Amino acid sequence: MKIEFNLDQISETAEKILAQNPEKVILFHGQMGAGKTTFIKSLCEKLGIEDPISSPTFSLVNEYQTTTNQVVYHFDMYRLKNQTEALDMGIDEYLYSGNWCFIEWAENIPDLIPEKHSIITISVLNDGKRLIELQ
Repeated sequence: MKIEFNLDQISETAEKILAQNPEKVILFHGQMGAGKTTFIKSLCEKLGIEDPISSPTFSLVNEYQTTTNQVVYHFDMYRLKNQTEALDMGIDEYLYSGNWCFIEWAENIPDLIPEKHSIITISVLNDGKRLIELQ
């Protein structure tokens, strides 16, 4: 599935992605500044998170509760030096919890990703729009 959108269409784009029933572990790929965190915020809002949503760059993971008692984990693996750091934080417990796991910079933990996962790639187009691909 591919969708081209601009920022004022991000909410409806997030809704379309969730309607595709992706796996609950979703890897986000895209260059720095492509909008990965912004899109994750929109997904979280569509899932019913009312708390402020921020990037877990320094904490590695943020946990959110939805209005329907679902849990969403948002990871930013950019600062990891190696996969052992992720194991030390207990990433396996998160990834196999059955909860939503949104992972930015998952390429830093390639051996730890569950077999069942979805991938969202966000690209910046020449006109400033974004292209999102769900695999």
